[in-house]
Amino acid sequence: QVQLVESGGGLVQAGGSLRLSCAASGGTSSRYGMGWFRQAPGKEREFVAAITWSGGSTYYADSVKGRFTISRENAKNTVYLQMNSLKPEDTAVYYCASPKPFYSVNSNAKSYDYWGQGTQVTVSS
Repeated sequence: QVQLVESGGGLVQAGGSLRLSCAASGGTSSRYGMGWFRQAPGKEREFVAAITWSGGSTYYADSVKGRFTISRENAKNTVYLQMNSLKPEDTAVYYCASPKPFYSVNSNAKSYDYWGQGTQVTVSS
């Protein structure tokens, strides 16, 4: 069973930065990477970014491209999401997620079966 523990959320002014972390443990050997999603009040959960453990290929939603950077530290089974130039519309609960065994990372939330507890990111204007 995979456990995902997130940290790093908080309150920041528009234009500021935050870095989220997601540490994974248990049963990750058959999983090809990690994804970040977010959910704002009254909205559906949406894809933010994803990365593969091997090779470090990265994928981003258009809304965050150029502002957010996903990276990984394989030795620690940890994935990071560096968020720069934050906007009020980035306010949401951010979740890291592990794709199902042997699934490629992608933007479809249904491809992921383990989720972190979520961390709140609030960007004030």
